[in-house]
Amino acid sequence: MTDDTAASAATDWLTLPELVETLGEPLGRIRRLLDEKHLVGSRRQGAFAVPSLFILDGRPLASLRGTVIVLQDAGFSDDEVIDWLLAPEESIGRPPIDALREGRKSEVRRVAQTLA
Repeated sequence: MTDDTAASAATDWLTLPELVETLGEPLGRIRRLLDEKHLVGSRRQGAFAVPSLFILDGRPLASLRGTVIVLQDAGFSDDEVIDWLLAPEESIGRPPIDALREGRKSEVRRVAQTLA
């Protein structure tokens, strides 16, 4: 198991029904949030799920969308985006998702842009 896979395995994941409950939104709205890249998820553990760290105060983390778009523009798949966000990043000194949750989106996006 790689460090990236280990980091994502150690993270709590929310299935679509759990996202409906956590966000208090109907399933259609959850799907729109995924389509519009406000959230990103994976089927790596069976059912489609989103890392719980992507939710802050009952809402999708506001800075996540732009970061996901930067990474996808660099050619990352959804799984690769999740792995990068959850794994420790040497140039940031912590996993990028932790830095995003601390409000350090400019730093995270600057590093993400160098990956293109």
